[in-house]
Amino acid sequence: MKTVAIIPAAGSSKRMQNNISKQYLLLDGIPVLARTLEIFQRSPGIDEIFLIVPEMDIDYAHKDIVDRYDISKVSNILAGGKERQDSVRNGIDALRSDHDVVVIHDGVRPFISEELVRSAILEASRSQAVTVGVPVKDTVKSVDGHGIVVETLNRNHLWLTQTPQAFERDVIKKAYEAAYRDNYYGTDDAALVERIGVKVMMIRGSYDNIKITTKDDIMLAEVFIRRLKQ
Repeated sequence: MKTVAIIPAAGSSKRMQNNISKQYLLLDGIPVLARTLEIFQRSPGIDEIFLIVPEMDIDYAHKDIVDRYDISKVSNILAGGKERQDSVRNGIDALRSDHDVVVIHDGVRPFISEELVRSAILEASRSQAVTVGVPVKDTVKSVDGHGIVVETLNRNHLWLTQTPQAFERDVIKKAYEAAYRDNYYGTDDAALVERIGVKVMMIRGSYDNIKITTKDDIMLAEVFIRRLKQ
């Protein structure tokens, strides 16, 4: 049986206010997406990678990302959809019967570790569904539509969810089928699994595991790169 990583990287640069999509921005001369893929290329627990990019970028991603950086585990480059969930669905639809565990990771989170990928795969094989995250550090308040505080939440039970998220193949397929049957869109893949009644295990991620979506994220990422080079 095999473990496949689905890497959605079909987003635009709306929040970045840049003509270059965020997944192709350079960090120390290497595209964000290439840095992410290299982690999965090196991870011994990953057998295949399904890369999801905008349809117009498929040739570029193949030549300038996959081939240039020798990401040989990429077996499929698929066109993305309107929303992230639609893009991941295209990867889910391409799964085969020999895929046992499915790891889903944002293409613009380049600071994960091989150890974290390994932990997610191991936990998914034991408990069917797992996400990674970190405890919130600040006080969190719920507000109404007018900006009035309704409630101060107990941060001891609050975590910021990240990726990778890993699932048994049949679980994530069933979750996606139910979501589209009900016209439901969630903010992450684990939410789709939760709503079909499968418990999702949370394991500790890293505060460095940032998602690059704004110019501030790029500046922070450059700090991480300098630190890694020391």
